[in-house]
Amino acid sequence: MQDTDGPQALEIAKLTQQLEKLMRRQARNQRAAHAKGLLQGICSMLKPGDVVLDCGANIGEVTVPLAKTGAHIHAFEPDPYAFGKLSDATRDLDNVTLHNAAVGTKTGTINLMRAENFGDNPRGASVKSTVISGGRKIDETTENTLEVPLISLPDFLADLTAKHGQIAFLKMDIEGAELEILEAMLADGLFDKITLTVAETHENKFKALRDRFRALRAAVAKAHPPTRVNLDWI
Repeated sequence: MQDTDGPQALEIAKLTQQLEKLMRRQARNQRAAHAKGLLQGICSMLKPGDVVLDCGANIGEVTVPLAKTGAHIHAFEPDPYAFGKLSDATRDLDNVTLHNAAVGTKTGTINLMRAENFGDNPRGASVKSTVISGGRKIDETTENTLEVPLISLPDFLADLTAKHGQIAFLKMDIEGAELEILEAMLADGLFDKITLTVAETHENKFKALRDRFRALRAAVAKAHPPTRVNLDWI
């Protein structure tokens, strides 16, 4: 009988883990390439006078190309570190309005939690900062938690559409907080007021929310084509 617990089995398990890691990396790279191509296409269609929202702007890697189209960009970023970099990147862009705040379904304040490795790599870790508890590799201790302003995105969208009509583009990458917002937008018919909405969903980081994410995806797919609402941004 083959020894399934011996060195050969351990080596097979190690190789399997390495293969799975490579496959995940390849999938991430493919999604990133798709998002880059999609962003280029979006930028080619935006024009001065269009209104765009970048929720989870981080250091501005998406905000800046969007702004170069001449559209007016509302960029939301709650993490003070990332917001400082975002401010630097957009300093000379007068068509960008910065909001040092998180977005949600109500207005007030909320706790922002940073990644465990934020102290060692603030630039890389700042993309993981979240207002949703239970995230993978997130430090929820008071030492790594900040109170930040919270803006109701549905209310903000309602005000914008009342003033400007159709919103051209909404990008959302907000580390789990997208779930409740997207549910509210679907219920309130807000997707109809935006030409294209793209979002990265984070069900892999929040195991307890996976059933709700699954239901959201099904409901959105039933109501809107991916050319209108795309939940696979990256």
